[in-house]
Order: sequence, then structure tokens, then C-alpha cells
Amino acid sequence: MAANALRALLAAALALAACACASSRTLGGTFSDMATGSELSAILVADREFDYSDVDVTLYEGRVMLTGTMRSEEGRRKLLANAWKADGVKQVIDEVLIADKTSVGQGLEDARIDQALRARLLSDRGVKSANYKFSVSQGVVYILGVARDEVELDRVLNHARSIAGVEKVVSHAVYRAQTARVR
Repeated sequence: MAANALRALLAAALALAACACASSRTLGGTFSDMATGSELSAILVADREFDYSDVDVTLYEGRVMLTGTMRSEEGRRKLLANAWKADGVKQVIDEVLIADKTSVGQGLEDARIDQALRARLLSDRGVKSANYKFSVSQGVVYILGVARDEVELDRVLNHARSIAGVEKVVSHAVYRAQTARVR
């Protein structure tokens, strides 16, 4: 049993190493984001005062992007405070709306948009898709990541804008030269 767990852990580490090699990120950066994400998830689960189930947390190089909905401004403020509690957080980007929970129909539409964008980015040889993460909420595509240059980011934004059902595209991507300022 322990040997199987060790093999699974090794396989996961190798897969992460392959992902890190396919992007401009380091393996250490990838593991750091994973640890930060796990810690933030634990913080949010432990906070039983508010329901964070309609909030998406997207993390890239210590930058936390929060999207989705909260039912109250007080809950949104607590979410933001909780986001800063996790080790490794360098920036918190607040894109949370005060609204009712996302309907099942809208959730399915957001998932369709997410998958369509993911497929387009993976198939575009001019885009290093591993350098981007995104979230879709209420038909709005929120993009986080590091662009190699303006041409690449324009390609990503145009892919997102061209998907049926997308209401708006919001970019929080930075250019590679800007990443030093975020850290």
C-alpha cells in the first residue's frame, strides 16, 4: 500500500515537472502555488461564517484571482481578508460580484465557455497555454497569467472574445518583463 502511494506521489511530481517545463514557470513556483492553493482552500473551508461555494480561486505565481459571487459585501470582505492569510500570496485580485448564487444553467454555460477556451488555447501554436489560467463566471472570462509578448496576449484575448456566450473578457495577465514587479 505504501509503495503504491509513493508511486502515485512520484507520478504526480513527474507530471508537475513536465507541466513546469512546458511553461516559463519553475517547478518550485508550481509547487508553491499548489501549497498556497491548498492552504487557502483549508482557510475558506474552516470559515463557517460565510458560504464560499460560488467563488472560484485561481492562482498563478502567488497572484490570487477571486471570481464568482458572494451574497453580501460583508462576506466578500471576509473572503478578501482570508485570501491574504495563505502563505505565498503576493497579490489578491477581487472580481467577486455581490449577487445570488450562479444558476445551474449559467454554471453549465460557463463550463462550456471554459472548455471551448481551453481547447482553443491548447490548439494555438502561437500561445503557450500553460502560462495562462482563467475563470468564467456569469459569461465573463477572467484571465490570469504571464504573456510572452503583446501578440500572444492579443491572441488569447481574441480567442476568448470569439466564443459564443462570452459577455466580456477581463485580463489580469502580465507580460514576462512585469513579473519581477509582482514578486
